[in-house]
Amino acid sequence: MAEKEQDLQQVVEDALAEQKVPHVKFKGIDPKDIDIARLTKPSKETRQEWWGKGLTFLAIILIGILIVAIIGFVGMHGLATFIDDKVNIFHFLFSTDWNPGAGKNHVGAAAMIVTSFAVTLLAALIATPFSIAVALFMTEYESGKRVQLLQSVMELLVGIPSVVYGFLGLMVVVPAVRTIFGGTGFGILTATLILFVMVLPTITSLTADAFKAIPKELRKSSAALGATKWQTIYHVVLRAARSRIMTAIIFGMARAFGEALAVQMAIGNAVLMPYNLVSPAATLTSQLTSQMGNTVMGTLPNNALWSLALLLLIMSLVFNFLVHLIGKKSK
Repeated sequence: MAEKEQDLQQVVEDALAEQKVPHVKFKGIDPKDIDIARLTKPSKETRQEWWGKGLTFLAIILIGILIVAIIGFVGMHGLATFIDDKVNIFHFLFSTDWNPGAGKNHVGAAAMIVTSFAVTLLAALIATPFSIAVALFMTEYESGKRVQLLQSVMELLVGIPSVVYGFLGLMVVVPAVRTIFGGTGFGILTATLILFVMVLPTITSLTADAFKAIPKELRKSSAALGATKWQTIYHVVLRAARSRIMTAIIFGMARAFGEALAVQMAIGNAVLMPYNLVSPAATLTSQLTSQMGNTVMGTLPNNALWSLALLLLIMSLVFNFLVHLIGKKSK
């Protein structure tokens, strides 16, 4: 280290001695006044760079540990049903007999799985046309205050707590369904209508971003060829944004599939295979939220509920995988 400092000292002395341009000559500077140790130490900016990188990597490591811990914890408790309690996994997935307190032969989640997918698909099916229409209105037909008003409404819908949606469904939608279709008013139809409102802003916002990302040159080229406004939207805008619209729909389905409180308040919480849209039923999330506090840790009923949570986690990972798959195909 001393040899390097001596070499650097020699370089500085030579540079000062050989200056020949008058206006850049350092007058009054003695080579001995140059602090070589200070020149070789990391600068303030370099230390800030090190701190920034260190904090960034620390945050990434902590997030990774948190994700692994969540997956490991849910997986450990969810698999206990099949490892410790010896429940047949095919019986769990395809049987409709759900009464874990009666023994391992009564742990069948098929009714809740079917109901969860039915509610999710119906909500996405109803919300998608409305979301695309609103997104087209915001990006292709209007601008200014009307668009800002719609954006404010969408932000308001996102900010409303789930319990408020559930309470409105319980007080408004349930009586309306009971009056129109009969029955108790609880069921898949009621939960679907509530989820439709809840996923509408998610799909709309992502779809609007997809339309905004399309280059204006494509629209101008279509108009130059004589296409009308709607022909441009149908043949150019919608097709160019098709993959991103699919991504928006999947995000909306993920939101609907994981919704718990609002669905629990409107679906009836009866673990039965639904035979129509207005019969009481139960989803994976509604059963979890209503029963988890009534079980003892480590028992079969508790492990069975953890298995439902593991199934929800797997579905979340599947939705994320589909989003990445569609993104890769679009590129």
